[in-house]
Amino acid sequence: MGRSYQARLFSPSSESIRVARIVMKFGGTSMAGIERIRSVAARVKREAAAGNEVAVVVSAMAGETDRLVNFCREASALYDPKEYDVVVSAGEQITSGLLAIALQAIGVPARSWLGWQLPVNTSGAFAKARIETIDSEALLASMGAGEVAVIPGFQGVHEGRVTTLGRGGSDTSAVAVAAAIKADRCDIYTDVDGVYTTDPRIVPRARKLAKVTYEEMLELASVGAKVLQTRSVGLAMKENVRVQVLSSFTGDDAPMADTLPGTMIVGEEEVEDVERQLITGIAHDKNEAKITLTAVPDKPGSVSAIFEPLAAANINVDMIIQNIAHDHGARGSGSTDVTFTVPAADLARSIETLNQARAAIGFEELVHDTRVAKISVVGVGMRSHAGVASTMFSTLGARGINILAISTSEIKVSVLINEDETELAVRVLHTAYGLDADEAA
Repeated sequence: MGRSYQARLFSPSSESIRVARIVMKFGGTSMAGIERIRSVAARVKREAAAGNEVAVVVSAMAGETDRLVNFCREASALYDPKEYDVVVSAGEQITSGLLAIALQAIGVPARSWLGWQLPVNTSGAFAKARIETIDSEALLASMGAGEVAVIPGFQGVHEGRVTTLGRGGSDTSAVAVAAAIKADRCDIYTDVDGVYTTDPRIVPRARKLAKVTYEEMLELASVGAKVLQTRSVGLAMKENVRVQVLSSFTGDDAPMADTLPGTMIVGEEEVEDVERQLITGIAHDKNEAKITLTAVPDKPGSVSAIFEPLAAANINVDMIIQNIAHDHGARGSGSTDVTFTVPAADLARSIETLNQARAAIGFEELVHDTRVAKISVVGVGMRSHAGVASTMFSTLGARGINILAISTSEIKVSVLINEDETELAVRVLHTAYGLDADEAA
């Protein structure tokens, strides 16, 4: 059994004399074809030529995992998750081998390390496994000898069987490898050049952020920002891995993407005057569905009867509103309406699950709506500033945008609105919180 990456330590003397240790992660668009793989190899060569120890984590070529998943579904609707993992992990195996070949062709010593070779030990939840330990001893020896390690993301091993981490798992693989080898940072190369205050396609005056705290990035990722996968951010925060978001792509006449500043995801101690900026960013998510159960009996245990079956079905519930009870008797017995949101992809399963539990819940009618969007404002500055929620509510109210539901955390306020008003809401809130840049991005 491999040693846990949380426990891996290096002596102070070895740390003081070693060069920088970098993990570089490239997504599917960066690996989409031999020419792009050669471009990745050139970037890796520059990092290695600077004297750094380099490990590279790669995704499958863009669209390849979807193609492999469809093969599994065509073979059988009730496929074995163990065999599914054998099939879908092949995409990353191919790109890791191709990148190693491309590096060798330009004079860079390199080899691929598959998940079972390190090994990357995971839980036994096939198709959605979690990394438990990584044995980095052989990997570190290889890197110390000047060899670039190329590691397929998304895959691991459990009791001799290949496992995969679920969609988007390559980001998690990269952060886990960085934690295991105690890397100085983990560079995530993607199709955006950093984390912005909001989506620049909606707000041209959105600003790229130099640094974002782990907590802020975790909240932004969980409420719709697609820059990083949520699990990878949570792991980076737990293991204190410094993550940098960079772009793989620039125009033909532009400087190389990795010479431009990206966004660092770091602990609060690295952010100067974290309280000065009230709001860090605004995210939106149209992949929400609203469910309302009418005339639910207003008695102890009725809410539990709703959400326990959903939890058993692994359906995540987000915003919850319970309306004021309607009194139907002198002794106070009555009913209430309960509204909540679920991921749009889980709507059909949610409806089926609730209908199966209808007798136990006792609701009169189930009403659902997919034409909704969640808008969230995020910032660690909320902890020390009052009025964030009131600014949000008054700004939306002034533009006639109706709020359907609300949820909050220590550093986030989210509202549910009509989907058609998403872009307007993001723009007016971005201005209201003073996030607009002087010039359009």
